[in-house]
Amino acid sequence: MLKLLGSLSQYLKSSPIKTESMLFRMHNKLTAVMLLACSAILTATQYVGSPISCIVQGLPEHVVNTYCWITSTFTMPDAYFRQVGKEVAHPGVSNDFGDFSARKYYTYYQWVCFALFFQGVLCWLPQWLWNAWENGLMETIVMGMNLSMDTKENIEKKKNVLMEYLTLNMKRHTSYVYRYFVCEFLCLVNIIGQLYLMNHFLGGEFFSYGTRVLQFSNMDQEKRVDPMVYVFPRMTKCIFHKYGPSGTIQTHDSLCLLPLNVFNEKAYIFFWFWHLLMALLLLGLVVYRLLIIFAPSFRPRLLHMAAKRLPIEICRSVNSKVNLGDWWILYGLAHNMDPIIYREFLAEFVKKISNGKMNI
Repeated sequence: MLKLLGSLSQYLKSSPIKTESMLFRMHNKLTAVMLLACSAILTATQYVGSPISCIVQGLPEHVVNTYCWITSTFTMPDAYFRQVGKEVAHPGVSNDFGDFSARKYYTYYQWVCFALFFQGVLCWLPQWLWNAWENGLMETIVMGMNLSMDTKENIEKKKNVLMEYLTLNMKRHTSYVYRYFVCEFLCLVNIIGQLYLMNHFLGGEFFSYGTRVLQFSNMDQEKRVDPMVYVFPRMTKCIFHKYGPSGTIQTHDSLCLLPLNVFNEKAYIFFWFWHLLMALLLLGLVVYRLLIIFAPSFRPRLLHMAAKRLPIEICRSVNSKVNLGDWWILYGLAHNMDPIIYREFLAEFVKKISNGKMNI
């Protein structure tokens, strides 16, 4: 298991220079790793068992297993309300008496690992896009000032280089900040899109899946149906046809065990809650970014909170003289530079602005 998932854990390692919010990283890294890990586990039969195992008589077992796996199996929805052991052998398994329309076919289970892998890639795309747009800018201008283990002369040289960079590139970082906000908005679009994707993938059962699981224990014993077993049945039926010795078509009714669904039902209930939580948090993040854009008076307080012990007057002075893009660069520096070095740098930056030595 460690060998199977070890390579994914490398993706969770954090960089010393951070240009993204915690929610952005949770969406792009943590969510992607969880989806890819579930996809990898489903492909490893030594951990979850054989994908399907059917009870057959007089037929090669591997032939029926393969046939039922690739052509899908079915249950009888009305059989979920019957008593197991007396009226039916297993939940959802009963005689259809030739009523083909009463069958509920399950065609998705062989595609679950691919769907989860595709979702993991979708979660990673905003991070890939931001890495291409950001192109290491923050790491370049920090120049190792996130660590205070340097000589005073080198720190002064680096601060002067950073000051010169900001002087020459004032009001040229607008695209930088809006590109990042676009990437965060794409995270919200992706999570909401995945909710609809999973609902369509599971035949419209996903949206109510979590609420039904929560309500299951409070329902009457006679009326309740385990939603996890209903959406991800463990025992299903499969019809196999073959020619007999005289050319007559013979019908073989097989009972099939689906061990993978024991893992699928737990994985999807987890992702129901996780994706709902991420959607709400990302929606709040988008609203928060809109406040930053359209409420400039909100920015000095954020800069004051990011830079420890930085006087609020300095934050207000900076905010009144720079645009959103430059403010975002300074805000990012507050999270990536040593606090003492950053306070000294920003104080000098404000002095130069106030003295009119910068071309703003």
